[in-house]
Amino acid sequence: MTKARLLRLSVVLVSIFMILLIIVYWDNVGTAHFYLHTSFSRPHSSGAIPGVTAGEDWGALPDVDEFLAKLLSSNLKQNSSISRKTEQLLVQGSSKPVVSNLEENVRGYDWSTHNARNSLDQEKLQIERQRTLREFCANSSFTFPTKERSFDDIPNYELNHLIVDDRHGIIYCYVPKVACTNWKRVMIVLSESLLDQGVPYRNPLDIPREHVHNTSTHLTFNKFWRRYGKFSRHLMKIKLKKYTKFLFVRDPFVRLISAFRSKFELENEEFYRRFAIPMLKLYSNHTNLPTSVSEAFGAGLKVSFSDFIQYLLDPRTEKMAPFNEHWRQVYRLCHPCQIDYDFIGKLETLDEDAAYLLQLLKVDRLLRFPPSYRNRTASSWEDDWFAKIPLAWRQQLYKLYEADFVLFGYPKPENLLKD
Repeated sequence: MTKARLLRLSVVLVSIFMILLIIVYWDNVGTAHFYLHTSFSRPHSSGAIPGVTAGEDWGALPDVDEFLAKLLSSNLKQNSSISRKTEQLLVQGSSKPVVSNLEENVRGYDWSTHNARNSLDQEKLQIERQRTLREFCANSSFTFPTKERSFDDIPNYELNHLIVDDRHGIIYCYVPKVACTNWKRVMIVLSESLLDQGVPYRNPLDIPREHVHNTSTHLTFNKFWRRYGKFSRHLMKIKLKKYTKFLFVRDPFVRLISAFRSKFELENEEFYRRFAIPMLKLYSNHTNLPTSVSEAFGAGLKVSFSDFIQYLLDPRTEKMAPFNEHWRQVYRLCHPCQIDYDFIGKLETLDEDAAYLLQLLKVDRLLRFPPSYRNRTASSWEDDWFAKIPLAWRQQLYKLYEADFVLFGYPKPENLLKD
């Protein structure tokens, strides 16, 4: 009887150990080489790990965390500390990548050279940006929605902007209208998550935009719960602790202008039906609107910037649904007070920041960040865009986006908030 019990106990212990090994192997190898390593035309479905069920009780989870952390440490190719100075950025080749996408050609690129040696002291700049963020996250007198919640309190669907690259130990939180298309391209190249005729893309600019924004292309935190069940949060925390985490931000008001230009000044069928039609009805008193954006533009029916601002300030908007990601606040997309980011880039210094980040990640030999658009929305345009917006609306809009201004060190636009 005793031998039988010992045998059953041994089988159980060995089974648990093997399951843990499968989890770690799938996380480090399967995720990078199987789930993501697939052509766009035939995406893999994301299933749970074989042998693991979402409701299974694993008992002493702290011990499991420690065990997983050790195994992850032994397998992950560690990145150097983000605050430590690394060697000078290697001089890149002078040849320009081939731009194969029509939209990229139309927009145009800024191919002017930027000398990294003459840029701001990037290390000190990062220290200052992180200090500002952490000080205001810890300042009890500065409050905004969701600030006080813990990482465990964040719903999974709010973690879908965190893209993971297990091959290089990188987590990127993407913010729409802040060079996110090109940063997603970089993540695709690094993770080898998209194939072109059976071969992973090597040049970010070769990746078509429609493939870049397809959700099946990227491994995000939001997908963890379907694959790892009860282990989801624990693996997220381990990766957040060990991987290099970065995001790029932008002056909040300029980002709004850019979103408006992109989604309402250009013919966009989806945004016309989902947002423009309700705005035109609510704020411009239009009825019997065309069903297609081309007909509406042909008839001169376009959402005005004033309509857009009214929509953002209207309390009914958030009651119907959360802000669209293109104008949702960064603190709601990336949770900077719950996630300790190692690198904070800004669109205003994109070229220098991108070059420095790729250097720190030790991937600057593999690729270079695509060049900026020549027609990027400029901060100097704010006065003109907001000239016809009533002062009270501007002040309300600032309060709506104040956390993004303060956390990321953007000065309060006093000229727009006073008579």
